[in-house]
Amino acid sequence: MSDLSVASLYCAEEAVDVDQSDADTSIPLPTRNQLSSFSDESFISRLLDSESHHMPHPDYLSLCADGATDLASRQDSINWILKVHAHYQFKPVTAFLSVNYIDRFLSSHSLPESGWPFQLLSVACLSLAAKMEEPYVPLLLDLQILEPRFVFDPKIIQRMELRVMATLKWRLYSVTPFDYLHYFISKLSPPGSELDPYTHILSTSSDLIVNITRAIDFLGFPPSVIAAAAVITAAGESVHSATDTFHKRTNKESVRSCHQLMEEYLVDTCPSGLKVRCIEPAASPSPVGILDAAACASCDRVSDYSASVSVSSEAEPENKPPGLSAADV
Repeated sequence: MSDLSVASLYCAEEAVDVDQSDADTSIPLPTRNQLSSFSDESFISRLLDSESHHMPHPDYLSLCADGATDLASRQDSINWILKVHAHYQFKPVTAFLSVNYIDRFLSSHSLPESGWPFQLLSVACLSLAAKMEEPYVPLLLDLQILEPRFVFDPKIIQRMELRVMATLKWRLYSVTPFDYLHYFISKLSPPGSELDPYTHILSTSSDLIVNITRAIDFLGFPPSVIAAAAVITAAGESVHSATDTFHKRTNKESVRSCHQLMEEYLVDTCPSGLKVRCIEPAASPSPVGILDAAACASCDRVSDYSASVSVSSEAEPENKPPGLSAADV
């Protein structure tokens, strides 16, 4: 893991100057809107072959546990992303991708423990994820809402986006758990079954996948395992019987471990009988279940984000970069 100085975050290159030699040259995957039409095992095998390229480095989890990554700043970043995500009613996959970009970046570079670099990374990753998934993307200034600690000039964010894309080797269209949901749910639901149970499982498992992005415990599981465990948790199926119906290459032991961790996570974060509330499916395309979880004090392991980011003008860093100012709160 390389150390990033504060100054180095403001790279001077333009888009045409960035070396794309490390870009993903594999066969392009179809758009997510096309995924529901794919149910054959060969297509799922292609996803399984590619998913390791879209995960943090294998030692990232141990780096988080050892304190090499500032987990409090990571948590604050995710809380802010989820609030903005809910405000604009982005797709669940947009929230997951944002955090995926953050973790993949941090697995290669370390950031200062506090201050504006984490906020800059958060805005850049959310912007990139929205551009990948959303039909409408707010302007960069409009994206910086809901009490961010710092507000950045759009040009600064665009340069950070270039830094992130280069670090991710331009693999922005990432394999995520959402790519497997339709397939796995179809394996649980017999042909001719009613639509409502399918929709319930899809919405509930989507909410759960977004919610667990806060916990570093799930970083070691590939997207297919997270998807399978989320579907089993949402459906209330027996983990032993359900894993037998999924793809033959799905790691059954990993699915069982991930499922158990999800159950424990729901109990730990919702100790007052709020488990159903935390994973209750949204009634609309917006992730209401996740918004409820973010707003629920008992579901959040970190103190309220807005209280933690309140700063005065005197608290601005001395070496404040161009285009950055403390937000009015």
